[in-house]
Amino acid sequence: MRHADKVEPRESLRVDQLEVRVYNTRRELGEAAGLEAAEALRAKLSEQERVRIIFAAAPSQNEFLERLCREEGIDWSRVTAFHMDEYIGLPQGAPQRFSQFLKRSVFDLVKPGAVHLIDGSENAEEECRRYAALLEEAPIDFVFLGIGENGHLAFNDPPVADFSDPALVKPVELETACRVQQVNDGCFPALSEVPTHAVTLTIPALLGAGRMFCMVPGPTKREAVKRTLNGPVSTECPATILRSHPACTLYVDSESYGG
Repeated sequence: MRHADKVEPRESLRVDQLEVRVYNTRRELGEAAGLEAAEALRAKLSEQERVRIIFAAAPSQNEFLERLCREEGIDWSRVTAFHMDEYIGLPQGAPQRFSQFLKRSVFDLVKPGAVHLIDGSENAEEECRRYAALLEEAPIDFVFLGIGENGHLAFNDPPVADFSDPALVKPVELETACRVQQVNDGCFPALSEVPTHAVTLTIPALLGAGRMFCMVPGPTKREAVKRTLNGPVSTECPATILRSHPACTLYVDSESYGG
């Protein structure tokens, strides 16, 4: 019964190890990804006592998260949740904080058994060490993520992305293109109000997950998707590294994929 409303992709392809599924609309993309992630989560919960998930916080994830949270048969009390990045310097409770986004969109709705939030108001170096220790307690099962307009993963913009980063979590300065995206997404009214620094999980921290679901809808992501699928694997477009992961699926729509 769970598969009665399954949405089939318009097109499927494989680029290196990356599975790519193209949907006609953003809504179809979110529905399909949400269904498949829920199915994978139920299966993993049937195999082990606890499941650990890293969530992205961005408008690109809205339809996916809506579908995932509606799915039945998931024992969220056995889920430990993380998020992948957070601004430095925003006041506690600021609506633009990624922790606030995820509380509204996921955590307050399904109530995972444990939620570990990055605190962007404290000493960044100390917070990176604290959060890295939490990540190291056990393997990460799933990462639910997107791709930035500049090809970033989490806040690993091209100038700071490192495919062999020795750290799991680090403070970074945000590239202007990344900050402009936050305005384009409607998260901030002006560039001057977007923080210049953040804490982010590194690329090795994300790629260490057993399985990755990457949702990238919308016309503003078309160039990033094109580079991710067709360009050289390079930190000039950090998302290209997804092509090396053995269990990653990229979900795109007609606007982000083109053609």
